[in-house]
Amino acid sequence: MKKIIGLVSLFICGLIFSLFSQTKVETSNYLNNSDKNKAISFNDLEGIFYASEDPNLTITFEEMYDYAIYFDAKNTELLSNTDVFLKDLQRGDHTITLKKVNAAGDSEEISKSFKVKAARPWFSNDATVFGLLMIVLFFVFKTAKSERSYFKKFYKVVPALLLCYFIPAGLNSFGIISSEESNLYFIASRYLLPASLILLCLSIDIPAIKRLGSKAIIMFFAATAGIVVGGPLALYVVSLFAPEVLNGEIWRGLSTVAGSWIGGGANQTAMKEIYGASDQMFSAMIVVDVFVANLFMSVLLFGTGYNKKLNRFFKADDSAIESLKTKMEEFQMSVSKIASFNDLIYMLGITFCCVGIAHLGADYIGPWVTEILNGMENQTAARLMVSFGNGFFWLVVLSTLFGVGLSFTKYREFEGVGASKIGSVFLYVLVATIGMKMDIMELIANWGVFKFLLSIGLIWIMVHALFLFVVAKIIKAPFFYVAVGSQANVGGAASAPIVASAFSPSLAPVGVLLAVLGYAVGTFGAIVCTLMTQALSV
Repeated sequence: MKKIIGLVSLFICGLIFSLFSQTKVETSNYLNNSDKNKAISFNDLEGIFYASEDPNLTITFEEMYDYAIYFDAKNTELLSNTDVFLKDLQRGDHTITLKKVNAAGDSEEISKSFKVKAARPWFSNDATVFGLLMIVLFFVFKTAKSERSYFKKFYKVVPALLLCYFIPAGLNSFGIISSEESNLYFIASRYLLPASLILLCLSIDIPAIKRLGSKAIIMFFAATAGIVVGGPLALYVVSLFAPEVLNGEIWRGLSTVAGSWIGGGANQTAMKEIYGASDQMFSAMIVVDVFVANLFMSVLLFGTGYNKKLNRFFKADDSAIESLKTKMEEFQMSVSKIASFNDLIYMLGITFCCVGIAHLGADYIGPWVTEILNGMENQTAARLMVSFGNGFFWLVVLSTLFGVGLSFTKYREFEGVGASKIGSVFLYVLVATIGMKMDIMELIANWGVFKFLLSIGLIWIMVHALFLFVVAKIIKAPFFYVAVGSQANVGGAASAPIVASAFSPSLAPVGVLLAVLGYAVGTFGAIVCTLMTQALSV
């Protein structure tokens, strides 16, 4: 335990050091000709720059005259008639925007965004990073099953799944690995996630899930209502001490968060297109979205360790959930056998064949739906349904349908050779890749930019949690419905089954089905939320 406390203390000290070692970004006319090798054209200003290699950066503007230069939405009082020297670049996301009013009186705006990191990561090869993430999972589960007293005490408080998320987050935050230079999350979300959905749904018992009753659906929509109401309420509260949040386009950026937290990435992108959030604002909101949503997911995972106590607080009867768990476990025992090589090949062959078909279907259905929506006369209605043209949405839906469909066939018995176990392994790999997307140091380094946005996000998620707890208390819903209903909204298909499986791997399909519902209603709920935030801002 002392070693663990020491590591936590070291982490906190690192955060404090980072906070006080921030540098300010200054812009000035470029005068130092000896640093011409660091010059970069504005048109090529994309990607990642490393402060350890290039603490200063010169931006040249080729035949772009009389544009006012804005750095991170602030007017530099400089024009594009001269080069711009960026000194001591601060870690995080940055945007340079050029603005000019042309002869016709129309405003013209061009933006370029880039990221600054402290230094190149220690490990950038995906094979090496994957190996590192897998050894993290090994360490977590090895210590979770340890008979040593201090590990037992530690894991009574901290769920193993939470460490599978936070350790990769720490590795990314301290520059050991980098999510920006890795394709692991894309691979995990596009290949392993659909495979896990199929494998986890193979043994699904639809009649048993129906017997869970209406409380799961009620808690899902309570979570949705908390997000719809929480956005404008959070904006209003923060505006009491920071009136500037009501100016500009913050409400447009908040619309993308609402889309993400009710549905998913598809809904988030749809809201950007509907309300026209700038690339800079969209980038800032993604940081807030990832940080707050993942922080709240960690709270829910922490709460799984207190499931029984929370159920007593809600006065909830979780007998239906326990009955489902028991029934699934009994089914697993009834078909359990030592897996042969052929069994595993058959199971994985069918699974990844379905994943391939799901990708193929999504590649055709997404553009087809988009074409239909673009051809609709009522474009207002079309924008409401724009998320249905997203390929990832259909990938999740088709994978889930394949899994549910196979559960009515003899292939259901693949559960006996470890279908849900392999599906859970895929999910835990996904958890680790989600964790490595979180960069705490970046948030601290950009505190001046994010402090108000982060305040809105934290108040917003607290309102969401309050709605959940009040409704759960009223209808006496088990904490399982609270956690899964929340993540089906906030986290989507990637995290809802993860949180559900923290209670029991057999419950993961419940999270999957509710997440699909979130994708379906995400854009509609986000628009209602945005209309209220817009009304406050005008």
